[in-house]
Amino acid sequence: MSKLEFFDTPGYGEIARIRNRYRQALRIGDRIEISGQGGWDADFTLSATSVEDEIVKACDNVEKTLAEAGASWRDVINIRSYHVPTADDSIGDQHMSVMVDQFRQRFGESLPLWTALGVKALALPGQHVEIEVVAIVGCDNN
Repeated sequence: MSKLEFFDTPGYGEIARIRNRYRQALRIGDRIEISGQGGWDADFTLSATSVEDEIVKACDNVEKTLAEAGASWRDVINIRSYHVPTADDSIGDQHMSVMVDQFRQRFGESLPLWTALGVKALALPGQHVEIEVVAIVGCDNN
């Protein structure tokens, strides 16, 4: 049986562990699952001035958290993203176009699974996006 390994992203991950009682990543063998990552700064505050900046920061935080556990975006097989909608009948074009652009930049030709959900609110006041992923280290998901 594989050993469970937990990881905390430096900065906000340590704050989350102490203040909120949860961890940022779990690795079991080659499989890694991460907690939802928002567009927060190292001190766990939001400073992004636009939805686009917040999504980019959230993607950067996914990357940092994956790296702590020994993975990268290329290892990601499944994404769940949670969005406070900017449109009445959908998540909104702004969210979707920025997410797709980030995927193009970070995945190249890889095509993971993706579920995007609209939600009323997220954990932090003013937060608009949160992204969680599952990765399998060394997989070839092309």
